[in-house]
Amino acid sequence: MIRIPLTEAQLRLPELIASLQPGEEVQIFSGDVSRQAATRLRTVARLIGELQPPRKPRQPGSAIGTLTILSEDETHLEDFHDYMHIK
Repeated sequence: MIRIPLTEAQLRLPELIASLQPGEEVQIFSGDVSRQAATRLRTVARLIGELQPPRKPRQPGSAIGTLTILSEDETHLEDFHDYMHIK
């Protein structure tokens, strides 16, 4: 477990999040870090790295039938005639 002061966490938050390993914990504390005031430190937040769920492998052909392409359908292009630069 890593403990860092709030001021440092504010400066390094993206780096802290990116470096977290699954199950690793970072405690962010507030208070005076001098030895005399060690009892005044208060944990204000905890960052805990989470496991990424395993991704299902892609299956070739899994999208068959979800898209229909009509090769001779030119009527939908008539609406865009003003935008097309046909020579």
